[in-house]
Amino acid sequence: METMSPHPVASTNTPAPTTVPLYLQIALHMAQMVASGALKMGQRLPSVRDSAVQNGVSVSTVVQAFHYLEEHGLVQPRPKAGYFVATDGKALASTLVRKIGHQSAAPTNPVSAASGVKPLANFAGYSPQNKVFFDADRIRVAVSRATRLKRDTLTEYASSSGTTALRDAVALRALHLGCALRGEKIVITAGCIHAISLCLQAVTQPGDLVAVESPTYFGFLDLLEAMNLKALAIPSDPRTGVSLPALQLALQTQPIRAVLLVPTLSNPQGSVMPLTQKRALAQLVAQHQVPLIEDVVFNDLLATDARRKAVKAFDTQGWVMICGSFAKTVAPGIRLGWTEAGRWSQTVATLKRVQGASTTAVLEYALADLLTQGSYEAQLRRLCLLMKQRLGQARRLIQANFPRGTRVYDPPAGYTLWIELPGHLDGMALFALCAARSIRIGPGQLFCSSLQYQHFVRLSFAGAWGATEQEALAEVGRLACALQVGETAPPVSAPGPIDRSDLMCDLMSGDRVSAHDLW
Repeated sequence: METMSPHPVASTNTPAPTTVPLYLQIALHMAQMVASGALKMGQRLPSVRDSAVQNGVSVSTVVQAFHYLEEHGLVQPRPKAGYFVATDGKALASTLVRKIGHQSAAPTNPVSAASGVKPLANFAGYSPQNKVFFDADRIRVAVSRATRLKRDTLTEYASSSGTTALRDAVALRALHLGCALRGEKIVITAGCIHAISLCLQAVTQPGDLVAVESPTYFGFLDLLEAMNLKALAIPSDPRTGVSLPALQLALQTQPIRAVLLVPTLSNPQGSVMPLTQKRALAQLVAQHQVPLIEDVVFNDLLATDARRKAVKAFDTQGWVMICGSFAKTVAPGIRLGWTEAGRWSQTVATLKRVQGASTTAVLEYALADLLTQGSYEAQLRRLCLLMKQRLGQARRLIQANFPRGTRVYDPPAGYTLWIELPGHLDGMALFALCAARSIRIGPGQLFCSSLQYQHFVRLSFAGAWGATEQEALAEVGRLACALQVGETAPPVSAPGPIDRSDLMCDLMSGDRVSAHDLW
């Protein structure tokens, strides 16, 4: 963890205000969708978090838009579920559209200035999107070879658990994680999040409590919300990962049905649990007989097998359900994941079969080919070196342009940096300022179920990285400096106070359990 050095604060220009407040623009868009029939009575609106990210605005703006629609009778909130269209009266929606439209000659589909426009720089995503990371020709040849040699599979139903070739290739790669897996117990899935979803279905029921590290990947929070599961936030260290004493206390005092963690290169912090703690974690879940769902999608980004070793390597009783994919290291476009679910292997295989979630055999053969080629380890070394250089450049830009007192955590590998802003600067306010300049960042609030990480941001460097992106990163720092000294105020969507704790309850469906007392 580094402390940033002081530097002169650059002045910035406040973006010109829009004619219609942002919250009314979003409300107008929703009302138009109801009026056109795109949203029907009883249909669920997009979540607060998704709407904020899609429109490039703060979550408070979206909450105000939804409250406006609720006040006018067009939508209604449902506990633990979100907002739904309350009536099918197109006339009511049309009236509301005219009412908003009369306040200004605003565009008919205005959300935010940056919405729908390709961002100048995107530091918000995690999946690598730049072709410099991968050998596109090697991927193309593998897919072409599989299509030629296995073309008959295109006219046949594939095995619901996956092809033997890929399951065996995954088992072979798992040796680098310290795991001796049997190919026949591995289930191939449509990505890692699909594997995690199947594992959760196998061991939980709606309303159950699932322990997650805090902060955690917001996709996990979305998944738990969609499955009507409650999340118990367990504190974690940015270097060594989840706190085992806190987790042990939670297991002793709370009705936890599953634990969902990324012990190696966690997202967003990039922490790596020491091997002694991984062993202790495997023993802890076995002692309490609670399944651990372990995401190992980033393990291969570490340089040595010793550091890649998974918690599953220490599992002797089948309480660890390991899930992974190769989207971050081989080919993001080949959307295939895998899981070996320990005691629940057969249950997970059955769930995949009865849900009809089969994968494409040709792509499975292509991925098996890519995994068993001798050049894979060389590709990993090249990828790790490239990201080490890129993150080093990013740190220097942060040091030169972000406010004095900024802290940037130092993960051993990966695509992102977890940044703590000084003076409790609001990461969501910085997100809104950046969005107005077509720059995307990940505010810390998206990664937890409380306001604890309100002054954090996650920056990803998995996309393009040239002069434009480097200048955009410097601009993020200048905006943070201006925000700190009050030269630039955060965008205001409408007058009136907003309770931020209520806001996070709306953002997280109001049904997640905080565990700050476990610290």
